Amino acid sequence: MHRVAALVHPPQSTFELGCVAQIFGIERRGLPTRYTFEVCTEHPGPVATHAGYDMLVTDGLDALDRADTVVVPGWLPAGEPPSPAVVRALRRAHSRGARVVSICSGAFVLAHSGLLDGREATTHWGLADELAARFPRVRVDADVLYVDHGDVATSAGAGAGIDLCMHLVRGDQGAGYAAHVARTMVMPPHREGGQSQYSAPPRPAQIDGTLAPLLEWAAARLGEPVTVETMAAHAGVSARTLTRRFADQLGTSPGRWLLAQRIAMARDLLESSDLPLDAVARRAGLSSATNLRRRFLTALRTTPGAYRRTFRATP
Repeated sequence: MHRVAALVHPPQSTFELGCVAQIFGIERRGLPTRYTFEVCTEHPGPVATHAGYDMLVTDGLDALDRADTVVVPGWLPAGEPPSPAVVRALRRAHSRGARVVSICSGAFVLAHSGLLDGREATTHWGLADELAARFPRVRVDADVLYVDHGDVATSAGAGAGIDLCMHLVRGDQGAGYAAHVARTMVMPPHREGGQSQYSAPPRPAQIDGTLAPLLEWAAARLGEPVTVETMAAHAGVSARTLTRRFADQLGTSPGRWLLAQRIAMARDLLESSDLPLDAVARRAGLSSATNLRRRFLTALRTTPGAYRRTFRATP
């Protein structure tokens, strides 16, 4: 039996904890039980949650000493460092061979413990910049759903915790076992793409007046063959000057800004229409379905078809 222990902290997010419990703590009919599951906390007793109730947790940090997998299912507020006792318990578990896993903001605890130093890791896209700024030795990837190094694993936002846990089950018990678990949860055993597809399309925070008219002009003509050169000509400046102004005011290049707008328009069309992919590509200025697929894979790590299936608006 593989022993899984979830380390909770007040105020605990019940969803992240529920993801772990649903996958590792449920006995399923017709499937041999391969995991035991327990919940622990630094100070046993009532633990406040974000759901408006307290839960009673009777096990302390010594539960981590007998676990094969330790999960930190979120840590709120993310800026609050764990106590030295928690850090020691996590390091002790890791050093004796336990797998240490975080969901969403739980990555901050692993980073405080030094378990992510020199490694790639992820967290919720809304927390990625903070994680990278506070822990410069951690290579933060804000797009992927999860990162698994074998001994240490991190996931993106709350729902991506399910993806990571399913991935761990698949590695522990095989694809067939994981598929059975997924069917009982009425979910796919593997989800396509990264978390960029779930974050809001980029929008300029504040635009200097000299660029605003040009951006409006270009945004209204995304289906036309607008290029950096035609934008520069419309603005009455050289392409080099335009590139410098984009870098100063928007922190990007004109070409990258144009591509981001076209991908955002394609996303909207995929969500709100039944247009064929070639038509979506042409309207967004991406020329062909082949180019649309390539751009989506690069920018969002998913395909236009998978994106449409996920986000198509209900009639």
